[in-house]
Amino acid sequence: MMRTHRCGELRVEHAGAEVTIAGWVHHRRDHGKVIFIDLRDSSGAVQVVVHTEEHPEAYAAADRLQREFCALIRGRVDRRSDATINPKMATGEIELKATHVEILSESETPPFLIEDGVDADENLRLKHRYLDLRRPEMQERIRLRSRVVKGIRDYLDAEGFLEIETPILTRSTPEGARDFLVPSRLQPGTFFALPQSPQLYKQLLMVAGLDRYYQIPHCFRDEDLRADRALEFSQLDLEMSFVDEEDVIGVTEGLMVSLWRDVLGVEIRAPFPRIPYQESLRRFGNDKPDLRFAMELTDVASVFGDTTLGIFERVLKSGGALQAILVPGGGAIHHAELRKLEQQAMERGAKGLAWIIFKEGGEIDSPLAKHVSAAERGALSKTLDASAGDLALIVADTASVARTVLGGLRNTLARDRGLIPEGEWRFCWVVDPPLFEWSDEEQRYMSSHHPFTQPQPGWEEALAADPGSAKARAYDIVLNGMELASGSIRIHDRVMQQKVFTALGIDEAQAQSRFGFLLDAFRYGPPPHGGVAPGIDRIALQMAGVDNIREVTAFPKAASGNDPLTGAPTPVDQAQLDELGLRLRPV
Repeated sequence: MMRTHRCGELRVEHAGAEVTIAGWVHHRRDHGKVIFIDLRDSSGAVQVVVHTEEHPEAYAAADRLQREFCALIRGRVDRRSDATINPKMATGEIELKATHVEILSESETPPFLIEDGVDADENLRLKHRYLDLRRPEMQERIRLRSRVVKGIRDYLDAEGFLEIETPILTRSTPEGARDFLVPSRLQPGTFFALPQSPQLYKQLLMVAGLDRYYQIPHCFRDEDLRADRALEFSQLDLEMSFVDEEDVIGVTEGLMVSLWRDVLGVEIRAPFPRIPYQESLRRFGNDKPDLRFAMELTDVASVFGDTTLGIFERVLKSGGALQAILVPGGGAIHHAELRKLEQQAMERGAKGLAWIIFKEGGEIDSPLAKHVSAAERGALSKTLDASAGDLALIVADTASVARTVLGGLRNTLARDRGLIPEGEWRFCWVVDPPLFEWSDEEQRYMSSHHPFTQPQPGWEEALAADPGSAKARAYDIVLNGMELASGSIRIHDRVMQQKVFTALGIDEAQAQSRFGFLLDAFRYGPPPHGGVAPGIDRIALQMAGVDNIREVTAFPKAASGNDPLTGAPTPVDQAQLDELGLRLRPV
């Protein structure tokens, strides 16, 4: 082998051994007749010492080394003196006295420093991702992600699941996010689609009697990007037969406990709390509650039942909502910052944001002070359990807008004001979501989860009277305010499936055209089944303590959807278009 050891493996027990290592020059320090080199590979770094008098040829080669040169070094491992031990390096108790230095390849000056905490433009990092990935913190994130995937496989194998691959080229089933389409050369004018998830295939595997299936597929969704969403992503896809919600939730909780123990060495407690969907909206303003801090939304309409304040009065008379959050110690926030919060509220859809700072003796500081009676001040303080120095933020609008605005401000303020405790892992399930959501753009009901989600009992009456009132046998697992997984018990009855399709505006002919292969399979004794699909990227993101999935993905796209590394997407040759029977329309 070219090397006998990796750089980061060397320890005191190797003292006296002749070893060969290879890697990249992380740092180089020239002290005249002695050159010190920190050589780095994927296992870590070790200090190399080269003396000109002892090994002049090795010294001459080391003298040519620069940052990111790739080198092979042979020498003897020596224990460092107590005074020269470097506690910041895992290999800090030893150093390698070089007898041979060989330059394997040279490097130009990198566009940014190859070290942790680098302050470089993200697009520059992505364009040179192969350099960005050399940085120790990035390598640790990729290793962590690998441990997550291994932990998943180990756990599910022990639970009797089979890992089964499903096709990448599949049929377009328009429902949910936009598909990525792939033109077929062999059948001109037709298209494959890249899978948004293996949803229909995994249901077919249950019909096939395979009982417990999983895979870690690549999924594709043509949608706008954000910190926790990408055009292509990896998820754990899991499906089980003859189960109800408790079975799927139990397996998922066991997996999370196992992953956090094996990957992070952290013990988390199961079962996780369950919060009904509507309760989550009421308390936290969204269906992804962060349980690590308080600041829950509070209905304060009763406090202002007799108000003469115009906006409050108009909203309450129109059936709107008056909701508030209490920011502990928020009275210290400068008025200029409060105006920025008001701007953020308006960007989220509110017409404005009222703020009240509680002071000693029942006094308040607020632009609304003269409109708030002493009785209202006392009632508001009691309702919010406020103390002097606290800040109340109030939104008067529809319930939906008030929740959206305050839910967003709750998370922003908790993060900015350091109210989120370090090292806490607060899992929960959000259960009993609506089966459908109304789309103003489409002017029809859309699936909240997907159209194969089984409705809860009483669904027929709900669909007949008010489809929006139907609830789904679905469940999301949330960690620290981020949805990690979404799952449901699936429909396995053809009649129920068609009635759900009908509520979505999909008639029998359309259903057969889009999903006929699944409906046909349901003619042959399909079992009750359900599953869940945790996002690998999001699990790794949480464990790594970063806030963007691009930090735990080897070769991600930029926020724009472009790939700075390869330049994709790019135009293609006319010959390729002709071969596929495609003609581009001018844009």
